[in-house]
Amino acid sequence: MDSYHPKRKKNEILDEDAKLALLKAGNHVTIALCDGNTPYIVTLSYGLDQAHNCLYFHCANKGDKLDFIARNARACATLIKDNGYLETKCDHDYETLVIRGSIQVVAGLEEKKHGLQVLLGHLEKDPRPIFERNIKDDSSYSGVTILRLDMDSIIGKKYQG
Repeated sequence: MDSYHPKRKKNEILDEDAKLALLKAGNHVTIALCDGNTPYIVTLSYGLDQAHNCLYFHCANKGDKLDFIARNARACATLIKDNGYLETKCDHDYETLVIRGSIQVVAGLEEKKHGLQVLLGHLEKDPRPIFERNIKDDSSYSGVTILRLDMDSIIGKKYQG
């Protein structure tokens, strides 16, 4: 399945810088997980760690996504930049990425700190107030779960009218 590419080759985003620009500009992806025949999909805000080719997420310490990840770490995520429906053309102007990889719960405190910094640095103009309000000391990190999606492949597609 990792060899999937758009049928309309003219729509494929091949330029790695263009894919990276979409990842930098975006703020959420929808992640698909699976446990046997049971699918699960969830939309999460993310932080891009370009140096390590991964995305970081935060979530509660319990829930369906953690149960699914524990049983199957393979994940597929989509990022969509919606540029609008093209009236009278029955078409849509968009840019999208399909990201495949493995997702895991971050265990170590230092990586948890790094992941949260990456996430908030990506989403916030100034993450300091959030840290000051929520992270009083290292024990505060036990109240949040940090996830990391290691990106194995990124396939891009966009509208080419």
